Amino acid sequence: MAQKVLIVDDEPSILRLVADILSDEGFETCTASGGQEALRRIERDGPDLVLLDVSMPGDDGLVVLERVHATRPDLPVVMMSGHGTVETAMRATRLGAYDFLEKPLSYDKLLLCVRHVLETTRLARENRRLRDELRGSSEIIGETGVMRQLKEQIAVAGPTDGWVLITGENGTGKELVARQLHLLSKRVDAAFIEVNSAAIPEELIESELFGHEKGAFTGALQTKQGKFEAADGGTIFLDEIGDMSLMTQAKILRILQEHRFERVGGNQTIEVNVRVIAATNKDLGEEMAEGRFREDLYYRLNVIPFHVPPLRERADDIPLLTERFLDRFCTENSVARKSLSPQALSKLVAHNWPGNVRELQNIVERLVLMTPTEIIDVSALPEQITDSARDARLRSMGADRLADARTLFEREFLSEKLREHGGNISRTAEVVGLKRESLSRKLRSLGIDVERTRDGG
Repeated sequence: MAQKVLIVDDEPSILRLVADILSDEGFETCTASGGQEALRRIERDGPDLVLLDVSMPGDDGLVVLERVHATRPDLPVVMMSGHGTVETAMRATRLGAYDFLEKPLSYDKLLLCVRHVLETTRLARENRRLRDELRGSSEIIGETGVMRQLKEQIAVAGPTDGWVLITGENGTGKELVARQLHLLSKRVDAAFIEVNSAAIPEELIESELFGHEKGAFTGALQTKQGKFEAADGGTIFLDEIGDMSLMTQAKILRILQEHRFERVGGNQTIEVNVRVIAATNKDLGEEMAEGRFREDLYYRLNVIPFHVPPLRERADDIPLLTERFLDRFCTENSVARKSLSPQALSKLVAHNWPGNVRELQNIVERLVLMTPTEIIDVSALPEQITDSARDARLRSMGADRLADARTLFEREFLSEKLREHGGNISRTAEVVGLKRESLSRKLRSLGIDVERTRDGG
């Protein structure tokens, strides 16, 4: 689709000339001979660029510029003047003008200016769109105490340049923490480069990280930029750093200390300025004790430590996560909005989730795609959820004496029945065969929070 330019001038000859020039170059044009008409055109036609004369009867160009900038700050405006002064140009710039052209208009300068402004604003819009998408896809979902604390730590550490080490099990969302730190940093307009250390073969990891020169090894048909070079000015995320060999760890340590390196097969020193965020699912203390991870690298990386808790330690976030995933996958697959029955949701909450948030996300996606009804009930859940949810929770609690086991079972049984009936004590009492007062006493003795159960926790 052709980009649209609105030309505003009180001289008909100027309007015709500029419109003809731009039309010949493939632009769509519309014209206005005064300020009020220009404002109506902007609202009606939605131009991508405005060429605006300074001197016009009635509302002059600077008045129109001020109004445009107040209502459409993203719309670029280029001022035109036959007797412009430095003072006028400076005032126009302060009011939001993108550029200033002097009359008589030069054909080449006009086209150069229009193309430059439209391309620059297109790139700016694209960058904003990509950044918004990145923020949305990198949102950390959770309102439990541990997650609120994690978000607070990210908010404090994000704007700094401090290096970060993120620990946590597979699937907990370590990459999301790294992306949020980048989005909150002063480096947000630069690159965020991810390196999955576990996915790169050992013989290729140096080339991936540092790049290589043409002919450096068999198959090196051209010079290649490495991840550190690509991240210059931005952030590099070294995921699963515990899987790097000791030799690669030594080279990483050198870069972190000296901020420079050479490509594989090269002798030119390349200097970089990067923020380093590393992550691992391993116990690096144990790895160091076994001689598999360098202590000096550990202490160099571990300036700001973060730990992402497993999903089983924040089960109260499962309903919220489930809702977000349902929204996402129903939208992506253009299917009617689905929801889980209270019974199905209670099974998800009770599951131990060894694969953490990633496992939950995959299961919700499968349910959206494979469940024909809008309500997803227990019968649609995979066997590992229905068969193990209650047993997994009881095993995690542990009980050696029969009385303890009975108490654990009663707490689990009554909690699930309460969830099935939306926290309604009267209905639950009727189902389990107790009087309401007896059930209330039993719930208090077992430490069951009825309000929390009613909320789906």
